Amino acid sequence: MARQRFTAEQQAAIKREQEVESHQRTGAAADLTLGKILSTLGASIREYRTTSLVTPVLVVGEVVIECIIPFITASLIDSMQAGAGLDAIGRTSVVLVGLAILSLACGAAAGVTCSIAATGFTKNLRHDMFASIQRFSFSNIDRFSTSSLVTRLTTDANNVQLAYMNIIRTAIRSPMMLVFAIVMAYVTGGPMATVYVAVSIVLGFLLFLIAAKVMPMFKRVFRKYDRLNDSVEENVSGIRVVKGFVREEHEKEKFNAASGALYHDFVHIERILANNMPLMNLAVDVVYTFVIYFGSKAIVESAGAAMQVGQLSALITYSFSMLISLMMFSMIFVMVTMSEESARRICEVLLEQPDLASPEDALTEVPDGSIDFDHVSFEYSADADRMALTDIDLHVRSGEVIGVIGGTGSSKSTLVQLICRLYDATEGTVRVGGHDVREYDLDTLRDKVAVVLQRNVLFTGTIKENLRWGDPDATDEELVEACKLAQADEFIQLMPDKYDTHITQGGTNVSGGQKQRLCIARALLKKPKVLILDDSTSAVDTKTDKLIRKGFRDYIPETTKVIIAQRTSSVEDADRIVVMDDGRISAIGTHEELLRTSDIYRETYTSQNKQSHDLKMGQVATEEVHDHE
Repeated sequence: MARQRFTAEQQAAIKREQEVESHQRTGAAADLTLGKILSTLGASIREYRTTSLVTPVLVVGEVVIECIIPFITASLIDSMQAGAGLDAIGRTSVVLVGLAILSLACGAAAGVTCSIAATGFTKNLRHDMFASIQRFSFSNIDRFSTSSLVTRLTTDANNVQLAYMNIIRTAIRSPMMLVFAIVMAYVTGGPMATVYVAVSIVLGFLLFLIAAKVMPMFKRVFRKYDRLNDSVEENVSGIRVVKGFVREEHEKEKFNAASGALYHDFVHIERILANNMPLMNLAVDVVYTFVIYFGSKAIVESAGAAMQVGQLSALITYSFSMLISLMMFSMIFVMVTMSEESARRICEVLLEQPDLASPEDALTEVPDGSIDFDHVSFEYSADADRMALTDIDLHVRSGEVIGVIGGTGSSKSTLVQLICRLYDATEGTVRVGGHDVREYDLDTLRDKVAVVLQRNVLFTGTIKENLRWGDPDATDEELVEACKLAQADEFIQLMPDKYDTHITQGGTNVSGGQKQRLCIARALLKKPKVLILDDSTSAVDTKTDKLIRKGFRDYIPETTKVIIAQRTSSVEDADRIVVMDDGRISAIGTHEELLRTSDIYRETYTSQNKQSHDLKMGQVATEEVHDHE
């Protein structure tokens, strides 16, 4: 039963991968030619260009010397057969030893320079990919999964490194040895060397057929690597939920399905690539049989006139060198074939152009914290089913406190993401400080519009190091002041190392509420013109939430505060409250006004404050009667 269930999961995973494969990405990276790939990757060689060029030179020297040695050896054998003395043999032997040492030195030096060039190139390549990712806007990141980017920075980069190492050394050595061996075979054995050329052509054609067969399979394999990493990442990040719902067996089956799909393709690829070695062995057998049979026959029938023993020995050595080169070339061929898809995936990251960029002559100063939405509509992609925001018309004065409330999926977070230009409006204009956000330098705008998310991230390091993300030059006193405003100083002082306490990866050694308060303090250190709290006090109690808001009002009155919340208590003292519903503004007003005029706000407030609702509504009704009188 378990085996049948696994097979069904595996088949479903294979089907999903085939569907993914049929969906081709668009953009600059969707139509990469080999020349474009090489030029894109070549830009990452940089300071390792010299070692990359020296390596082939050393390899050529090594090959030339290795091809000369059998020729001299053949002459030595023939001279010995003709009765040469020990002096002549000794001189030739010294030359052979010297050439062998020189060949060894060239090979060793090529190995060192090759390693430096390949590892340095890969270091630059990873740096360039990571730098490219840092420039991505949210819409760019949406086109790649996290696990896919990790695979490209690790597995794909390693594949390209191995390919580059082989290309500048072994891929130069193998064809050079092949060509020189054939030339020297013609010099030594004459027409008999034609068999070398014939075998090389047939073997090359067969290798080409194998490459054409496996290349599409490698593309599918790397997509399945992404799928496998997705499964691991999702499981590890959500391990508490997995264990809480006792879903370990389900997760193992899902992983086995992804792993099984990968296994299925790799087995198929290896079955095809396994033909390389039998082809090589067949070529070796054909050449050896031909050379030994016809060479020996020529020596015997002509009594050494047509060919001598030394020449036959040289021919056998050259045939061995040629076939070893072909076998090495076959292995390189497999590696390069596999790495071509890795190179293509890397180039997709390097060539991806950020959808958002700073304009020429961009503004580098935000005058104030005023915010204006002029009939703004927004959709996440051109093929989206509907607008995420529709006809948003909202005007916020600098220093004003604005609350934003609404149900799940009402596009509250989407609204504020347009303020700091994480996305661009599809229609209409968003202005900050009186200027269109598209006129600002991106770093300037985002430095003055601080956003604190509900699930913000703390990084590995001390509390001080995390806080100084907001301001690298902040003094210890400024850190303490920001933490007091965010109500974080109290729990920090209770920690053994206080502000030098180490935060583990992801902030797992602090609670959700403590993490949120540290992230608020970090944002305050930016001294922003606009501070956006995107449900970032959801994990703190109402008393602490109230103290944080009071601190904002007292200590940063000129900063515009936009507070997204699920609790009405978090926004009821705001200057105005915006009620969102299905991507539209349903109502705007103060807490008291919305209780009277907005059904959505009143229902939300009622559900959260049932005990005090009747009393509160009674007070509102009394005020209305007095106003009427």
